Amino acid sequence: MLDANAVDYALLALYFVFVLGIGYLARRAVSTSLDFFLSGRALPAWVTGLAFISANLGAIEIIGMSANGAEYGMPTMHYFWIGAVPAMLFLGVVMMPFYYGSKVRSVPEFMLRRFGRAAHLVNGISFAVAQVLIAGVNLYLLASIVNALLGWPLWLSVLLAAAIVLSYTALGGLSAAIYNEVLQFFVIVAALLPLTIIGLVKVGGVQGLIERVSAGPGGAEQLSAWPGNELTGFDNSVLSVVGLVFGLGFVLSFGYWTTNFVEVQRAMASKSMSAAQRTPIIGAFPKMFIPFIVIIPGMIAAVLIPELAAFKQAGGSGGGGVDYNDAILLLMRDLLPNGILGIALAGLLASFMAGMAANLSSFNTVFTYDIWQSYVVRDRADGYYLSMGRWVTVGATLAAVGTAFIAAGYSNLMDYLQQLFSFFNAPLFATFILGMFWKRMTPHAGWAGLVLGTVSAVVVFGLSETGVLDLPGQGASFVGAGAAFVVDIVVSVVVSLVTRPKPEAELVGLVYGLTPRASLRASTSGEDAGWYRRPGLLAGIALVLIIALNIIFG
Repeated sequence: MLDANAVDYALLALYFVFVLGIGYLARRAVSTSLDFFLSGRALPAWVTGLAFISANLGAIEIIGMSANGAEYGMPTMHYFWIGAVPAMLFLGVVMMPFYYGSKVRSVPEFMLRRFGRAAHLVNGISFAVAQVLIAGVNLYLLASIVNALLGWPLWLSVLLAAAIVLSYTALGGLSAAIYNEVLQFFVIVAALLPLTIIGLVKVGGVQGLIERVSAGPGGAEQLSAWPGNELTGFDNSVLSVVGLVFGLGFVLSFGYWTTNFVEVQRAMASKSMSAAQRTPIIGAFPKMFIPFIVIIPGMIAAVLIPELAAFKQAGGSGGGGVDYNDAILLLMRDLLPNGILGIALAGLLASFMAGMAANLSSFNTVFTYDIWQSYVVRDRADGYYLSMGRWVTVGATLAAVGTAFIAAGYSNLMDYLQQLFSFFNAPLFATFILGMFWKRMTPHAGWAGLVLGTVSAVVVFGLSETGVLDLPGQGASFVGAGAAFVVDIVVSVVVSLVTRPKPEAELVGLVYGLTPRASLRASTSGEDAGWYRRPGLLAGIALVLIIALNIIFG
């Protein structure tokens, strides 16, 4: 248990007052289903940009990446510099004009217009399943904090954590989630920055950390981002780099950031196309620096916390009842004084609630619009779907309570999460990118590629789990993602060649070559005027910075 006192609890209580207050205030602005699911498409770029990155600052970033930092070291930076920022820039510059310009309400609805009902239903169901599973990860970790703080049983902690997130998400919909995500972004930084600084001082500064990591398991290789052999599971450095660039940097990354409605939904809530394009680009700037307050603390914990150091020395099987997922909590326990501990706890709770709320808000949109309204109960008044959205949020929360216990079985949650992304995101990206740039791709190819691509990733996972393929680390997810992408492309091409495509007139606004360039260009006047609001220029600056970081820390 963490040694929290009255000051820490008071800070937590104050934070929850703000969170629930935002949910209550947002509820007053919700009068239609578009308000509830997409904030009425009226939010400025700086709000959606911070929400875009905060929605991703859940379990994946805080616990998962610090666990990866403790286990693998600097190669974990690839999840940000190779596995996130380039795809975020591509989403802003290339993909958002299609999403926002078509005025679709979700990514599966884009699939409906491009490929028809079969692909729409497959994508809607797979996305819904994925969000419930990932929400379970955030819920499990949120419950772990409550458990560590109060000593309550995990099941009770899970229920309490679920009730907190459900309360404001069901009240205010996407607006409540987004404005809370902006608040949570600053709370998270305020929590993790002091922890990183104090940890570095305690370990003897940067040089002290270098010396301790070099002398421990993994050695000096954990201090360089490239080639990342231990992370990928490949002994050959060339194969490791190919796995990182193609498996993580292209398939998994582009699959997640460009087609995942959890992220895209924030951009679609913007007030203009220019703001929608700038949303992921604005998010890219903090994203490239977040590793320094997430991964570095994990590395510090692995050399500074005795029980975690023993766990790592024993190859991830040591005693003491800890694992890599405990890195941040153990560091907080040993380093932070009361008061700062309360802020740090609020930051952790903020991160997990941001992640779970993002999963819930995107799930209720897709389930209500793309499954319930499209295939179960059609042509009802808008108020019915608004009410349905709130009930769907309740149902998704209850389902996440169940999936939270699946997450509890993994010592490194990034292994679990990357596996899920290889199942759901990699084949979807293949279908999207081929369908967006190849007008000949047919509706039958859309659903067939998705299904067989997903099956191929599941097969790779099964072969790895049974020992047929020797893929330690997160190699199974990288290989599975690559297999899913290639199989999806091959199946889509073959099926397209033997089936009938849609008429070109129906593909305007959905296929790059058939869409007038003027409709893909954002406004540069009024609220969108100024060089600092030009998506292409901002993306170029971010790209130069990310290349520099790879060179400096490579």
